[in-house]
Amino acid sequence: MIVDSLDMTPSAFRAGTGWEIKPEGACKADVCVPLGGGPFSARQAAERLGMAVVHDEQAALWAFGPESLSSRALVSAVAPELVLDDWRGDSFRLSSLRGRKVAVVSWAPY
Repeated sequence: MIVDSLDMTPSAFRAGTGWEIKPEGACKADVCVPLGGGPFSARQAAERLGMAVVHDEQAALWAFGPESLSSRALVSAVAPELVLDDWRGDSFRLSSLRGRKVAVVSWAPY
């Protein structure tokens, strides 16, 4: 999420990150991360969610990276639907592998 100010409402934070601010903390699906109480602070929420926060002074913009609750991996890595022909010409849907770990390897001859 890219913003021009860290002074944002909880609804703006949700629109940009998908994390809803509730009394129990920042929540997404079944996960809630306590924020420590007090007034909402986008910077504090990002810190608790393990989001990188970067400021570009020249452009006067702030960027929030994706959450990393364990500080090692993203919470989810859901790929968009991808439909390609396999080597026989049959359609293959990436979603047919949902629930399994998948490595996508591609090659281009140019």
